[in-house]
Amino acid sequence: MGEEERGPRDTLLRRYRELVDDALPAAAREGRWTLRLNHCFGRVLLDDAVGGRWYDHLDRRAGAAYRQLDDARLAGAVALGERLLVEGDPLLRELDARSLAWRGKAPKRSAT
Repeated sequence: MGEEERGPRDTLLRRYRELVDDALPAAAREGRWTLRLNHCFGRVLLDDAVGGRWYDHLDRRAGAAYRQLDDARLAGAVALGERLLVEGDPLLRELDARSLAWRGKAPKRSAT
């Protein structure tokens, strides 16, 4: 099946994986961001998409959490990932702090 034959959801699913697995970790290493690991990017994007701890809204046993997002939330997660590529660590720190707060954890301390 060619690229033009795939639907918009397939394109969003692919882009989400590219962002979380490749683009965001690469940008994080280059820019020395607070987070650098793919599962951390997945956490902040999923948490933002559902407005809380993703595992309170999605079924951990039902396969990949990002595939469980409806189209609007998946599009929002991808858009936020793209925004992270532009805005970088300052935005990431905000998202991470909110994600950690939803888990009852303190935000990471800034390196000064």
